[in-house]
Amino acid sequence: MADFGPTRVLEVLKAEGALTASRVGQHLDMTAVGARQHLNRLCAAGLVTFEDKRQAIGRPKRLWSLSEQGHAHFDDRHRDLASELLAAIIIAKGDDGLADILAAREAQQLQRYRAALGATGSLAERVRRLTDLRRIDGYMAECREDTDGAWLMTENHCPIAQAAKACSGLCGAELKLFQEVMGKKFNVTRTQHMLGGDRCCAYRIEHSG
Repeated sequence: MADFGPTRVLEVLKAEGALTASRVGQHLDMTAVGARQHLNRLCAAGLVTFEDKRQAIGRPKRLWSLSEQGHAHFDDRHRDLASELLAAIIIAKGDDGLADILAAREAQQLQRYRAALGATGSLAERVRRLTDLRRIDGYMAECREDTDGAWLMTENHCPIAQAAKACSGLCGAELKLFQEVMGKKFNVTRTQHMLGGDRCCAYRIEHSG
C-alpha cells in the first residue's frame, strides 16, 4: 500500500508555511513523532529544510518548511513549455502580439468566472465562489474573513509561476480579472506576491467606499 504521509506533509507545509513537527502532526491527525519521521525523510530527500529559532526560555524551536526543490514538487509539469511558448510569441509577434494573446486569455477567463459567480451575491458568497474556481484551476486557494469584515483570499501555489517570471503581464492580468469579476461594489488588493518573494499570493477583498 502506498504511503501518502510524506505527500500530505508537503501539502501542509505548502499551504501553511513554516511549522513545527507538532503543528504538522496536528494538521494531519498524527503524532509529533510520526510527523517528525516524515519530515526527516523529506529533509534527507532535499524536499524540506529546517531552521532552529531560539526562544527566551527552553530549547530552540525547529521550524520546517519546503526547500526550493520541495516547491518545485508542486510545479506544473508543462511549466517549461509555457515559458518557451511565451518567448516564441514575443520573437514571432513582438510585445504587441503577446499583449493581444494575453487579452484574449483574460477575456476567456473573465467569461468563465462571470458565468460561475453570476451578478449577485454578498461579499462572502462571491469570494467563496472565486476561491473555489481558483482551487479548481490548481492554485490551492483558500479564504477567510478578516476581523474588519474584509475577506482574504490566499493562493498557496501558482501553476503558471515559471511563465509569470517570463511575463509579468500574467500577474497584472490576474489582479485585473479578480477586480472585474468581483464587480464595482468591491475592491481587490494584492497584499502578498510569490514573485516578490512571499510564500504565497494573497488578496484583500472588501466593499468599495
